[in-house]
Amino acid sequence: MLEPAWLVILAGVCAALHMGKLPPALPILQQELGISLLQSGFLLSLVQLAGMLFGIFIGLAADGIGQRRSMLIGLGVLALSSLQGAGAQDAASLLRWRALEGLGFLLVVLPAPNLIRLLVRPDQMNIMMGVWGTYMPLGTGLALLGGPALMALAGWQGLWWGLSLFTVLVMVWLGLVVPPDDKLKSISQSGATGWLHRLRQTLSASGPWLVALSFAVYSAQWLAVIGFLPTIYTQAGYSGESTAILTAMVALVNILGNLLSGALQARAYRPEHLLYLGFLAMGMGTAFAFGGGSWGPSSRFISILLFSMIGGMVPATLFSLAVRLAPSDRTISTTVGWIQQWSAMGQFLGPPLVAWVAAGVGGWHATWWVTCACSLVGLALARLIARRLGG
Repeated sequence: MLEPAWLVILAGVCAALHMGKLPPALPILQQELGISLLQSGFLLSLVQLAGMLFGIFIGLAADGIGQRRSMLIGLGVLALSSLQGAGAQDAASLLRWRALEGLGFLLVVLPAPNLIRLLVRPDQMNIMMGVWGTYMPLGTGLALLGGPALMALAGWQGLWWGLSLFTVLVMVWLGLVVPPDDKLKSISQSGATGWLHRLRQTLSASGPWLVALSFAVYSAQWLAVIGFLPTIYTQAGYSGESTAILTAMVALVNILGNLLSGALQARAYRPEHLLYLGFLAMGMGTAFAFGGGSWGPSSRFISILLFSMIGGMVPATLFSLAVRLAPSDRTISTTVGWIQQWSAMGQFLGPPLVAWVAAGVGGWHATWWVTCACSLVGLALARLIARRLGG
């Protein structure tokens, strides 16, 4: 049986599967529902609407109702939204259910770092935060890899139905294994600090702002590249199977960067150095992959792999910093909510911006303009984080 902390991570992977199920389905949805390229960009990003608008408040709610209870509610919302989304007959209906999936996603992932902290020994924290950082690339990669096969058997609706059933199973499993909130030594259960005080405490501190903005410029470029890779490869003439494998590889190697970050932090490597390396790799990787020149397809693909793999050091480092730079133990979920709010902002704006640039210049070759700009901002924020840490 899985240990409770590992089951929390499994729930995060389950939530990420819902985020990752759309990119491999986009070519089919474009044909069946007549979705344009720009609408595809908003379909990729609209799921982040709840996080973009209400991330910090959902984090406050998670602090108030309890981490385990929040995750159970979120899994239920994801299961219901996926089930109903399978019946969508047009883009508008699908957009509505994707927005609700965004709410369920937040209810699952916002309380997870604090819940993991409560379930593991202090000396395991950095390693487990590194593992937690893999939930998004692992879920996305599995959806990209397995989604086309399931859609070949049961259509895109079958993928939505299957993930709804899997989510229900994870919800029941988590409810049975993870201890109830009142049995955890959760500081968030204390009623001594009201939500308004926690909100002011979080927003008046510099640490949550720096980590949140860093996550925004990371997530904007990562989702934009990963989200449109299936479309890019399909337009280039690759088969559906080849497209799925290549895109899944790019998503899955991100896991290596997350795990490496956790291991290096456990060995006392400074977090700002890991952020420098991650943002440099993301900017240079996309410049080589999309910037033209004499690079062949293999070299471009290796550049995208390095973009994702070394860039994977960024989210794991930022999750650890979220726990470290939260104003107090009572504001960890609130801080993660603020970070997720800015991450969602990046994911909401990144894909449409890349799609708009691609449509304006007549191709994907200018994608690196957007990603390199994000990376430069990330490097500047990493320097400010170093000053905040006293480095």
